[in-house]
Formats: sequence, structure tokens, C-alpha cells
Amino acid sequence: MFDLSGRVALVTGAASGIGRQIAETLAERGATVAGADLKADFPAVCASTHRLEVTDPESVRAVTAEVLARHGAIDILVNSAGVARLAPAAEVTTADWDLTIAVNLTGTFLMCQAVGAAMAERGYGRIVNLASQAASVALDKHVAYCASKAGVNGMTRTLALEWGPSGITVNTVSPTVVLTELGRAAWDNPAGEAHRAEIPTGRFAEPEEIAAAVTYLISAEAAMVNGTELRVDGGFTIR
Repeated sequence: MFDLSGRVALVTGAASGIGRQIAETLAERGATVAGADLKADFPAVCASTHRLEVTDPESVRAVTAEVLARHGAIDILVNSAGVARLAPAAEVTTADWDLTIAVNLTGTFLMCQAVGAAMAERGYGRIVNLASQAASVALDKHVAYCASKAGVNGMTRTLALEWGPSGITVNTVSPTVVLTELGRAAWDNPAGEAHRAEIPTGRFAEPEEIAAAVTYLISAEAAMVNGTELRVDGGFTIR
């Protein structure tokens, strides 16, 4: 089950964190992985690497064309590139708001639009967008982040509706705090202890668990899963 042999996967944000783990996991399952990121420290499993600025339509189109030329197709798109600029709502700067929306929401849409067109031509595609528990619940000092991730969920449902007849499924994965290097640094404090206590399972997520959820949604076994948000949050959002 969950064999990805013969599939080409484009993963944004592949140089670090959740995106890096997703790239490694998809490669382990047999996929040919094209990694895209602003950073250059890609995992060795990437069959090709591409410098990508998701907020720039020209960069998005160029990377999509590069991957298609190099690998002949894009069967899978995973949008993991993202930013978080945290502050009380009354203090959020316009610059931080604009950046958060541009990367998390507009960037995800631009990638879906560019790659989705190529998928529609072939009549097959699997897209997974990384949202967050912040898409469904209010989090202190996360106003821009919550807005951007809620937008990702709304966009994903619409794409699933419009593109399902073309053989494309579009879903989201919404994690709790994930213990990447940055996640550990940000939440290894009293605030992290308090938040962990709010999660029914009593812990945060590991990167491998998010990658496993993505792997399921892009697999043949999930062919009838479309327009769905898969929450990997230990039950935090059920309260």
C-alpha cells in the first residue's frame, strides 16, 4: 500500500522542516521528488532542486516548467512553504500581514494554479496543501497566520470541486505544533507546556506523522478523498 513508484512529486518548502521530511518520505515510497525552496540545503533524496519564490508568479511558472521539462510530468504537488509572523492583532504590521498572506495563501494558490493546469491536461493529479489547526480555531497572536490558513482550506475545497472532474484531488493536512528544529525552538518554554496540556494526546506531532498523512492523501488508496481537511492535531480542535 501507498506505493508511489513512477510518480513525480513537486514539494515546496523542501529544504527544511515539514517540507524536508515530506520530500524524504515520498522518496522512500518510490516517488521521484523535485524539491523547491528559497533555501539551497535540499535533502539528498531530491532528484532535482529548484529555487522558488512562491509569491512571484514568474518564479512559480518557471519552476513548474523546469520540473515538467526535467521529469516529463508532475503527478503530485505538496505545498509546504510557509511563514509565521506572530503578534497581538492590534500590533501586527501591514508588512507582516501582507507577507503572511502572500506566502501562505497566495503562494499556495499560484502553485496550485500553475501545476493544476498541467495535471488537467493529463487527467490526473494529487495536490496536498499544508494548512494548520490555526485554520479552524483562534490562537493568540496568530491573527495573520489563522487568516491565511483558513483561506487555504477554503481555496482547497473550491479547487477540489472544480478540478475533481479532471482527475485531480485537492486536500489539506492541518497539523498541531510539529517538532521540527524551529518547532522545538519556538515551543520549548512555558507556553509550549501549557499548549501541550490542551492536546488530548498530551504531545506535539513529529514531522514523520505529517509526512505519513500527506502520503496517504496522494496515494491510490485515497483516490476518493477530495476536498477534505485531515487534522493531525492530537484532538486539539475537537474542544
